[in-house]
Amino acid sequence: MRRISIALCLALLCAAAACRSSPPGGGRVRLRIAAASDLNAALGEIIARFTVQHAVDVDVTYGSSGTLFQQLTKQAPFDMYFSADVDYPRRLAQGGYTLADGDFEYGIGRLVVWVAGSSALDVSRDGQRVLTDMSEHHVAIAKPEHAPYGRAAIAALKTAGLETAVRPKLVNGENVAQALQFVQSGAADAGIVALSLALTPGGKSGRWFEIPQTDYPALRQGGTILKWAADPATARALRAFVISADGRTILQQFGFSPPDQ
Repeated sequence: MRRISIALCLALLCAAAACRSSPPGGGRVRLRIAAASDLNAALGEIIARFTVQHAVDVDVTYGSSGTLFQQLTKQAPFDMYFSADVDYPRRLAQGGYTLADGDFEYGIGRLVVWVAGSSALDVSRDGQRVLTDMSEHHVAIAKPEHAPYGRAAIAALKTAGLETAVRPKLVNGENVAQALQFVQSGAADAGIVALSLALTPGGKSGRWFEIPQTDYPALRQGGTILKWAADPATARALRAFVISADGRTILQQFGFSPPDQ
């Protein structure tokens, strides 16, 4: 009996040591998200609020919606997808890449003409016409081929009758966040970017004019839960928070209009 007791104590001590050596956060859920770059600040705030109530570690990869869409059609290892164009999640659903109840809309994006705080351009007075100023050589937008904000920027220029004058000045960022970075760095004189980025701490260092929403097709933004999500229950919980009153309040603080507007 004494030998058995000693052996049992040794086993318990070894088990305790193993527990102490396990990494912190063991057993926590990990959620992997592919998200449009206009969500950088808003989604960060949403995740911060969500993780207060849920034991989950969230990893977010930001990029252009179209590029992320192409990766997901090859089953890239993400659990959720937040797109700047609701059509992309719908196409994933049609292709059988998502959970049957995974789709959702979370907001409507808005466009602004943005210039650095040091710029001499008077964007508040001239609005979009500031883009035709002779001193302005480069105008940054997101790449229209795979970025919804880039397509919306071209549409807004056409509506305002400015496309012919501004087209030679255009420089394309891989996504709308990079378009803003071009202006911040001085590589471009102005940019047509997301209001949500203009309302970040970095964006607030500049000045902007909001382009009328009637000048371009509505930037209806939505997301989905992928069929191969590791923890669908946690993904659904985050989706529920995003579309809740609290989630909408955060999104509105970063310039997104409600999806039912």
